Amino acid sequence: MKERLQKILAQAGLASRRRAEEMILSGRVKVNGEITLTLGQKADPACDLITLDGQKVKCKEDAAYFMFHKPVGYLTALADPYGRPTVKIFLDKLPVRVYPVGRLDKDVSGILILTNDGELARRLMHPSFEVPKVYWVKVKGQLRPEDLLLLSSGRLFIDGKKAAPAQARLVARPPENGWLELILTEGRHRQVKKMCAAVGHPVEILKRVAYASLPLDPKLKAGEIRPLKTGEIKTLKDRVNYDQILPKVRNSDVRI
Repeated sequence: MKERLQKILAQAGLASRRRAEEMILSGRVKVNGEITLTLGQKADPACDLITLDGQKVKCKEDAAYFMFHKPVGYLTALADPYGRPTVKIFLDKLPVRVYPVGRLDKDVSGILILTNDGELARRLMHPSFEVPKVYWVKVKGQLRPEDLLLLSSGRLFIDGKKAAPAQARLVARPPENGWLELILTEGRHRQVKKMCAAVGHPVEILKRVAYASLPLDPKLKAGEIRPLKTGEIKTLKDRVNYDQILPKVRNSDVRI
């Protein structure tokens, strides 16, 4: 099937579509040995030889999308120099190669999206889309109304910088420990833990229960993976305007 060259480059994980257009216009892309400077040109990656800077563009497998219930005790990485267990042990069971969108800390469980669609992954992690992430948090001590207000206010400082306004509410109130639902649109490193510690209630248990409006499937046990349904894929793509061109992304802009 013929596709636009910028889409082929983006799906190969080489660049965003906007960046791919710049590559084409600068004469870095050839189709069957011929330089192309036309943004609308199409090619069939299964039949045509497409090169970028003289290197063959490898065709990606068909796009695949999965929901993973990450268990506690595993790094969200494909390798670790210290030999710690990673989620790769679960991903290796899949029939296609996919990668986690963002990450969860080793001691955090919950929903992770897995895909080989680099364009969708970049958009989901880009801060301009303010993708919501929902956490259930068990904290130490009793949360007061003023704690919830501070978490939600946008006036809370972590690492010397204000945290974006969040949504915070109590979901349970046992005698000694409180459960909190926290909805964030930022993705700063260990943000939930740092926010809760900043109001005097360190995190004891942390689980992400929804990502980009997709709830964690209650039938999915820790360590299990299932393909996303067509409607769920559409939800993710609609959330980040998948078919629109994304402005040029700096590495420092991508968050988890």
